[in-house]
Amino acid sequence: MVDSATSFRRPASVSFDHLETFHGGLKLTGHRELTAARPILPAGVPPLLTIPLQQHIGTAAECLVQPGDAVYKGQLIARQVGKISAAVHASSSGTVIAVEERPVPHPSGLRAPCIVLETDGLDRYRDTRPAALDYTRMPADELCDHIRGAGIVGLGGAGFPTHVKLGCSTDGIEMLLINAVECEPYIACDNRLMQERAAEVIEGVRVLQHAVRPQNCIIAIEDGMPEAETALRTVLAANNETGITITRVPEIYPSGGERQLIKILTGREVPSQGFPADIGIICQNVGTAAAVYNAVIRQQPLLSRIVTVTGEGVLRPQNFETLVGTPVSHLIACAGGYTQDVERLLIGGPMMGYAVSDDHIPVTKTMNCILAVTRKEMPAPPPAQPCIRCGKCTEVCPAELLPQQLYWYAHSNNLDAAQDYSLFDCIECGCCAYVCPSHIPLVQYYRHAKAEIWAREKRTLASDLARQRHEARLSRLDRIKQEREARMARKKQALTGDDGSSELKKATIQAALERVKRKKELAATAPKNVDNLTAEQQQLIAAADKRRQQKNKDNSTG
Repeated sequence: MVDSATSFRRPASVSFDHLETFHGGLKLTGHRELTAARPILPAGVPPLLTIPLQQHIGTAAECLVQPGDAVYKGQLIARQVGKISAAVHASSSGTVIAVEERPVPHPSGLRAPCIVLETDGLDRYRDTRPAALDYTRMPADELCDHIRGAGIVGLGGAGFPTHVKLGCSTDGIEMLLINAVECEPYIACDNRLMQERAAEVIEGVRVLQHAVRPQNCIIAIEDGMPEAETALRTVLAANNETGITITRVPEIYPSGGERQLIKILTGREVPSQGFPADIGIICQNVGTAAAVYNAVIRQQPLLSRIVTVTGEGVLRPQNFETLVGTPVSHLIACAGGYTQDVERLLIGGPMMGYAVSDDHIPVTKTMNCILAVTRKEMPAPPPAQPCIRCGKCTEVCPAELLPQQLYWYAHSNNLDAAQDYSLFDCIECGCCAYVCPSHIPLVQYYRHAKAEIWAREKRTLASDLARQRHEARLSRLDRIKQEREARMARKKQALTGDDGSSELKKATIQAALERVKRKKELAATAPKNVDNLTAEQQQLIAAADKRRQQKNKDNSTG
């Protein structure tokens, strides 16, 4: 990998007649004949939909509903949180019966928060959907906001929010690259999409062109998809479209990887830990282009996707238009059910997919394939043996890493060293494990190491947040103490201040104290004073009576 993107900038007039190659890769048997010729069928509305709050790279969406709420198809039920996140909508109409953790498609097999929806079978929208947007008159940022509101993410498997990629175009983008290379065996959902809905794909590409304003736009398609290529070229010719070019790429795994495809077409390399936008390229999956068409022209958020159900472990392999949240078991039933000799169930293809033990997990926005295999079709790998340092893993690594070294560091839990050897540049394509003569599950070790690093970073972030909150609390308490002391100081100054009115204040206070003292003294002596007055009054009355009696006596004798 390279450290700088600027040295790989090329003029807009780059030619695509000559294709480059990338390091490593494998020539694999396709096994697409099971479904490539099968039309897309609707999977219908299952009784229950389990819709995870996180079906994308970034922060999980925030739930907006609660048990008992009635929802309609297309209703926003979880909103975007932060920049790298994506909204989630109700795939059908019905009633929310739970918001809880449920098993979700993930190599770890862990649970995650989900909205469980009991469908009413009506599959109805709240209102008639509005007319198609005239995107040609919309500013790029407004169009990007509309796509963001539709909850669209990359449907090629990574699940990166589409609006975030489109937002990288402010600096000028040389190329919009539409990835139609379905390089992994068995998977045929994009192949059928292009065969049956080529006009929608092309119109979606035009919408993306308007949002990005690239100097070039190219649809890269695998040379093993002649029917799909013909369908796309027919639509372009019918519309006299000259701003979109279709180029074939060799059927070498993993030529559909974003970095590998860019290397094939341009000879450029995406910087380590960087993005294609760093070298002037925006890459979108062909399924994402169709989803953008639905969002802008049909005014419909991302509610469904095409899923290939295949393998010799099902009776009737097929491609299904599937509502997000549909149980995998429902799709298996639509494909005729399991065969008697089914051995394993994988989500994704045989190279990058992972085995699951529960078929009640839901279909997500990024799930493109459900693979049910037999023991004969895909034998269980033999026990792993010690590494013999043959170097075959290094020869086939398309990211030009050192898988053997990464394995040793991941195995010994030396995570820092693994990061130093560009662990996160690994695309988990499985080429190294495929050719390993010791049958070491290398990709599993890499996934485990990445998960441990992410968990460590999350713990560090939580610790830093706790420390910041503690420091903020101490600062707040100190501020409150200082404010209290300041108030006391102001009161004391008001009582004992040394300004020009201090003597008056002191005299006033002293007079008030004297009045209080006098009142207390009077209150203490008041009962005694009343008694004295009463006694004097009685004495005066008695003396007056005595004088009156004496006067009356003198008058009588005289």
